[in-house]
Amino acid sequence: MFDRLKSMTRVVNVFEAEYYRPAPEDWLAVATDVQGSTVAVEAGKQKTVNFIGASAIAALRNLCAPMDLPFQFGGDGAMALVPPQYAERARVELARARGFARREFGISLRVGAVPVAAVAKAGGTILVGRYEPSPGNPFGMFSGGGMGLLEEAVKERGDPDLAALSLIPEALDDGAFPDLTGLSCRWEPLGTQRGAVIALLVVGDKDHCRLYRDLCRLSDSEAEGLKIASHENLNPGWPGESTMIEARLGRGRGWGGVWRRWLDVAAQTLLVKILCKLGVSMGGFDPRRYHGEVITNTAFVKHDDTLAVVFDCPSERVEGLRAYLDEREARGELRYGLQVSDVALMVCLVGNLAEGRHVHFMDGGDGGYTMAAKRLKAAAAVR
Repeated sequence: MFDRLKSMTRVVNVFEAEYYRPAPEDWLAVATDVQGSTVAVEAGKQKTVNFIGASAIAALRNLCAPMDLPFQFGGDGAMALVPPQYAERARVELARARGFARREFGISLRVGAVPVAAVAKAGGTILVGRYEPSPGNPFGMFSGGGMGLLEEAVKERGDPDLAALSLIPEALDDGAFPDLTGLSCRWEPLGTQRGAVIALLVVGDKDHCRLYRDLCRLSDSEAEGLKIASHENLNPGWPGESTMIEARLGRGRGWGGVWRRWLDVAAQTLLVKILCKLGVSMGGFDPRRYHGEVITNTAFVKHDDTLAVVFDCPSERVEGLRAYLDEREARGELRYGLQVSDVALMVCLVGNLAEGRHVHFMDGGDGGYTMAAKRLKAAAAVR
């Protein structure tokens, strides 16, 4: 199904209905959420939250490989669709990911999965599109309200019957490690090149295309669109916070194994850092080409009535951006949450570097999407 969809190659395509098709009723709709993510982020664990948020995507993608899956990353959670032949094993992988997050990091990951038909019965429609900024690196785009309905149910804020149906039994967690191969981030936080990194969530706007164009205009980004990664701010981090997190994601038990993996990850990262510094290629890795691919293969999030994006913005444009959003919120046209930082954080899902198959999930620093969502919830409570 997903591989037969017409690819959206430009951001503006994401807002065009012609690119979306109904998800098959027998496919499995998946939503995950890090419970207590705000507290964890405020305690300095944002990078861990991001990794756990992306873990289900890695596990499901590895399960279904080489098939491409529609998926989205939301900072502290994810959404995906899984074909029916993998449904039962997908539930097992989700149970393993939940147990792994709890045992290894002390983080509670909520996971839920139901057939698309069950979402339809609950009143939601799932339309799916294929955003493919470069060949072989697709993301899922969702419309129709169904994925949001499932997400709210998994978060225990929505339809209780759908929530009960989506539950994944603890008994499915056999204690084995989920296959998180490819999940990493060996890069330093991406510093702003223009003055401010914006993590923005907008809910309820009826015309996302107009909204996106307005955001580009207000942030002086009309030429290139809303972006954060650039050749100037992509620098391998050695050793970084992510080195230990990635070491703990590997298969095998015991701290001896973790430290062996830490040394392996640190050595690989140091080599990449040297290659990037010298501008030298090795074993299919071309630093300049890879930087360009990272800039292109960055996640852009749209599902149902939610738009989420991390982008670089001139400092002097931030207040104008906020004023625009405040004015439209006051008119009841949208609700929003916005977090300003001087860095962005990146989690990577790497398939084959030599073939250019790798995608990257962005979050704003200083809490990013999580803190933007906190503001969004506060605004909703006032209404």
